[in-house]
Amino acid sequence: MTDRATDHMKGPILQRRGQVDEGGSTTDQRLLDSRGPTDWVHTDPWRVLRIQAEFVEGFGALAELGPAIAVFGSARTPADHPHYAVAEEAGRKLAQAGFAVITGGGPGTMEGANKGASEVGGVSVGLGIELPFESGLNQWVDRGINFRYFFARKTMFVKYSQGFIVLPGGLGTLDELFEALTLVQTRKVTSFPIVLIGTSYWEGLLGWLRDTALADGKINADDLDMMVLTDDVDEAVALMVAAREHRFPSPAPERPE
Repeated sequence: MTDRATDHMKGPILQRRGQVDEGGSTTDQRLLDSRGPTDWVHTDPWRVLRIQAEFVEGFGALAELGPAIAVFGSARTPADHPHYAVAEEAGRKLAQAGFAVITGGGPGTMEGANKGASEVGGVSVGLGIELPFESGLNQWVDRGINFRYFFARKTMFVKYSQGFIVLPGGLGTLDELFEALTLVQTRKVTSFPIVLIGTSYWEGLLGWLRDTALADGKINADDLDMMVLTDDVDEAVALMVAAREHRFPSPAPERPE
C-alpha cells in the first residue's frame, strides 16, 4: 500500500521514500532565480529543450481531447467540505453534458471535480505542477501530465478549455481566474464563459472590482460582464453548453427535395 503523503513529483518523475529530494528547489525556481554563479549562460539554452519537450508532451496528450472545461478551486478543501461536493457535482454534470473535465490534478476541489467526471465515465484530466508541498496527481485523474513550468501548464489550460468554472480557492485559483479574465479582455483568446460558483465567497471580490477598480476607472463595466456569479451548478453547466453550441453550431438539416 503506497502512502501518498510520501509521494513527490519532480516534473514527470515520481519520487517515493528514500528517493525524495528533501528541501530541493523546483525547476521554475531555478529558472527564474537571478542569483548565483553565471553558469546559467551555459545551462539556459539546454533548458529551452526541456521547455519545448513540455509543450510537445502537452499538445500530444491533449490534441484529441474534444470539448473540455477547466474547473479551478482550492487544494486545501477537505473531502467532507460542501465545496468538495459542489466540485464533484460540477465534474459529474460536465461529463454528462459531453465535456472533458480539466483540473490542476491536485487534492481538494480539484480532486472532487476529477472524481465526479471519472465516476460517470467521463474524461478526467489533471495538469499537475512540480511543487515542494504537493504529492502528485490525485487518484481520480485518468489522463494526467505533470509539468515543471507554470507557463507551459497554463498554456494547456487556455488552449484546451472552452470555459472556466471557478470554485472558492486561494492565490493559485485567483491567479488562474485573473489570467483567464486578462486573456479575454485583451482578446488574446476567443471569448469563453467564466463562471464563479459560490456567491458568498466571491461577492466581496466582485464588489471591490465594481466599487473600487471600476469606480476609479481602472477597468470597464464590460470587464465585469465577463464573469457570471452563481450557486447553481446546473446554471454553470448550461452556460458552458450554450457557449459550445454558439461556437460550434450543429449543421442545419438538409431540406427535402
